[in-house]
Amino acid sequence: MNKLLLSTQALSLGILINVSVYADTTLITNVNGYTLDSSRELQHFTAIQFTDDSVDRVFPEDEELPDEVDTVIDGEGQTLLPGLIDAHGHILSYGLSLLRADLVGTETEQEAVQRVADFAENNEQLQWVQGRGWNQVLWDSNEFPSASSLDVLIANKPVWLRRVDGHAAWANSLAMELAGIDRRSEDPDGGQIIRDEDGNPTGVFVDNAMALVSSQIPATSMEEQKFALNTAMLELAKQGLTSVHDAGAGSSVIEAYKQLLLDGPLPIRVNVMLSAGDSYYEQRLAEGHYRSNDDTLTMNSVKIAADGALGSRGAAMIDDYSDLAGHTGLLLHNPERLEYFMRAAMNAGFQVNTHAIGDNANKVVLDNYEQLIAETNSGGLRHRVEHAQILRYEDILRFAELGVIPSMQATHATSDKNMAVDRIGDARIQGAYAWRKLIDAGALIANGSDFPVESPNPFFGLHAAITRQDKNNEPPGGWFPEEKMTAIEAFASFTIDAAYSGHQEDLLGTLERGKKADFIIIDRDMFAIDESEIWQIEVKQTWVNGQRVTD
Repeated sequence: MNKLLLSTQALSLGILINVSVYADTTLITNVNGYTLDSSRELQHFTAIQFTDDSVDRVFPEDEELPDEVDTVIDGEGQTLLPGLIDAHGHILSYGLSLLRADLVGTETEQEAVQRVADFAENNEQLQWVQGRGWNQVLWDSNEFPSASSLDVLIANKPVWLRRVDGHAAWANSLAMELAGIDRRSEDPDGGQIIRDEDGNPTGVFVDNAMALVSSQIPATSMEEQKFALNTAMLELAKQGLTSVHDAGAGSSVIEAYKQLLLDGPLPIRVNVMLSAGDSYYEQRLAEGHYRSNDDTLTMNSVKIAADGALGSRGAAMIDDYSDLAGHTGLLLHNPERLEYFMRAAMNAGFQVNTHAIGDNANKVVLDNYEQLIAETNSGGLRHRVEHAQILRYEDILRFAELGVIPSMQATHATSDKNMAVDRIGDARIQGAYAWRKLIDAGALIANGSDFPVESPNPFFGLHAAITRQDKNNEPPGGWFPEEKMTAIEAFASFTIDAAYSGHQEDLLGTLERGKKADFIIIDRDMFAIDESEIWQIEVKQTWVNGQRVTD
């Protein structure tokens, strides 16, 4: 077979060679490569060889390169990293968010209303106007919005707008009318209807109360789900993500993934967490784990939500919120229901990944884990706490003791810093976003973004983990800088540790012999530039299974 000489410049111009047709073994030379080894030490290399979808080896500088390869690509000195892994994202929600009104970054309620009105005008075919991304903490008012402000510009169509964290939503009056919501409506268990001083619903619904309105929205069709999933995965690949743990998917979404597989490998790898709220929960558990032949779709875990979010004061706290006396947040399930979800999954051999943000929710989840891991002998399943955001000191120690993984999102800290101390006070904040305390106590952190709550860009997360600063490099020195990760710890949390948290460390996370040829090429050296610039890194190429998946 003739040796093919290519360059990253040619590839960037769209001259793509299908190596599965023309070549079996590929060598990319002249790269500034980094990976971790089995000891979690950072290794530098200048070339990588892979055959089909698997890595053969990497070559340190000055080591002789092989001649007997089918394709040689000149890396042109660019930096090459293992594909980055987001251990907690919401792929369907992200895909749908790309197709809905974007309220991220609005500075006032009126700006958000105007964006929705503009979106509605440009999408007249929609029966419901939907959007996502508002955050009242960033508004001048620092108050929840109202249906009346939406009614001024959009009164003839129902409007439903999810808060940035997905744990509260904002409706106009028509949406509430269609749902039969009025002052006589009662708060459901684990939910809250925000009311005015006269007891009338204002238009904001928190956690389980959201279903009162969202249940009226026509279900997304299978074709719409497939389109949204594929749109999202292609966009995530452009961000440098080669694998994502999809944090909660029901039977319909899982079926959509499987239908997409009929056309070939998914654009990126997806490790699906079965939603505990799925109507066919027990049936899916009985079917056991799923793993596609190409390893682009895996399901071996479940996702449970124990409480709400901090921004909407739905996170379940032991003591009152510091800025709202008499309020301690919301536990979304009664003790029997929560225990049922966990026990059923553990008995079926599924890893249990439970959303817990408040210190009470984390305590309840860890108490359940301690009891049920012993009962089911499932410690080896690497159960996780998703977010693990606000912790008592004694619970920080329990993660390593129980072998439980804190699956955390670095950008939550830099996004929440403007309100977290207000919500929980100076004492409890010492156990919040406590990456260093967890690591020093022996825990392994899997990192992610919780997109679309935050941007899926993993370099935003790496920057936040290393600096504890936002993209304006504020505050100076970092927000509670004693909780920073080192650059290598942060890199591990988005690669090998994220892979480990999904039982995929033998396939992904490092560029070692026999592992999948998943890697990215970026525009600068993240280990050499000033740490303040890490969030500015741009991805030039993304490769999955030894194939380039971005143009």
